[in-house]
Amino acid sequence: MSLTRRTALVGTALAAATPLRFARAAEATIKIGGIVPLTGPAAETGKFMHNGATMALEEINAKGGVLGKKLEWVVEDDATTNPGAVLGFSRLVSRGDCVAYTGSIRSTQVNAISPDVEKAGKPVIIGGTDPALTHSGNPWFFRTRPNDNYSSKVMANFGIDTLKKKKWAVVYATDAFGTGGMKALVDNLGKLGVKPVLVQGAADQTADFTPVVLAVKQANPDILASYVTFENDVAIFARQLRQLGVTIPWVGSASVTNTATGQLAGPAMWGVYGVTDFDKKASPEAAAYYTAYEKRFHLAADNQSAWIYDGLHILAMAINEAKSTDAQKIRAAIMAIKGYKGTEGTYNFDQNGDGLHGYNIVQNKKGTWAFDKRIDFAS
Repeated sequence: MSLTRRTALVGTALAAATPLRFARAAEATIKIGGIVPLTGPAAETGKFMHNGATMALEEINAKGGVLGKKLEWVVEDDATTNPGAVLGFSRLVSRGDCVAYTGSIRSTQVNAISPDVEKAGKPVIIGGTDPALTHSGNPWFFRTRPNDNYSSKVMANFGIDTLKKKKWAVVYATDAFGTGGMKALVDNLGKLGVKPVLVQGAADQTADFTPVVLAVKQANPDILASYVTFENDVAIFARQLRQLGVTIPWVGSASVTNTATGQLAGPAMWGVYGVTDFDKKASPEAAAYYTAYEKRFHLAADNQSAWIYDGLHILAMAINEAKSTDAQKIRAAIMAIKGYKGTEGTYNFDQNGDGLHGYNIVQNKKGTWAFDKRIDFAS
């Protein structure tokens, strides 16, 4: 069976995408199901997710695994689409042997699988940052990234209090992530007495952002904020901003800081501020992970890998603490996690299933992200 459709990972890197015979894992493993963009627009960044999972599984299994068994990650391709995510998740559920799952870093795909997650009744670790995902009553989502109520609050306060800007243009992807971030930012700006001069949406995979850039220029803002989902979209937008002479301060959500974005956009990203959940200078844990990841994969680590790395460690911790693979007991153990220092911050799970409550402010200095500070909130 082709790797692009189905594979399994037990503490080792995924093999190259060539036809393979699917070998059933030993009965002695405890299985976590996962949907991953092996194909589609996010396939390149999906490699980062694989890498983070690989490191986590190797570490977990080297220390004895969970309940005395090795932890296995069984993967289905989500093809970077909502239908692909739904199909992949249903395949995992139909196996019947996964005790928990990992979802997507894309909010729109997490939202798409939400009804099936509730029916499955098992914990799902997610990376999507749309606040609604953990505030809609689904008790099985657990987020290992901070939601955009926090990123928008940090963005608004930094732009107004530190950069002293009052004329905001907000550009956002019209998917669940971008819309959720935009609404949260507009709300937080309003609390600080600012109404944006422009709120402009754009569809994912937009080939030409010229109309959006021209709308920004016409609005004549003194600061630009963005919640754009895909790295290639951010890169196109950045290059066209510079080509059309837009040089005002730009504060973007975490996608502006991703390694793939920098590779695609180059100097067009220089000077941009990012509000990101992962930075190597944010904590000793983040620094250690960054160094180990870079040594292992010869790539700079970012949130694409860090959230799943933390998520698998949290699931392993919860299963061991619960001393059981029972879904309700694992759920209770995750909810009880307080003060766990991961690569993305210190985890204190709240009643909604959100583990983190803060973001880092960074700036692109000629291709290198310079850490400014981390801002955490009580809840």
